[in-house]
Amino acid sequence: MSVQLPKRELRRDSERGKIAGVCAGLGEYLNLEPWLVRVVFFTGLIFSSGFFFVLYMAGWLILDKKPANGIRHNVDVKTKVWQGGEPPRDAFRDIKCEFDELEEQLQSMEKYVTSNHYNLQREFNRL
Repeated sequence: MSVQLPKRELRRDSERGKIAGVCAGLGEYLNLEPWLVRVVFFTGLIFSSGFFFVLYMAGWLILDKKPANGIRHNVDVKTKVWQGGEPPRDAFRDIKCEFDELEEQLQSMEKYVTSNHYNLQREFNRL
């Protein structure tokens, strides 16, 4: 059974966009936050003497507009720590707790596998 992922298309997202939705659409296509694409675009606009302006205008004219969804989700799933707004210290503490729990589980498995009880049980299963 194979799961087909929806085909990704580069389109303008005017619902989430500020001007024409080019940066929002590019962010969705590249799986980045739109504000990050806007920062890169704005920086390029300042230092490229108009090249990024031409690119934006071309994107505005060439790219199709993303169709409006009938259902709008109010909850966005944040997959990265910096997207969720959690302070790095808290994220580090959570990750450390998870690794400590995994370490305890691994130690208990190693203790069982190296015990005499495990060897005895294995010999009974062979009979």
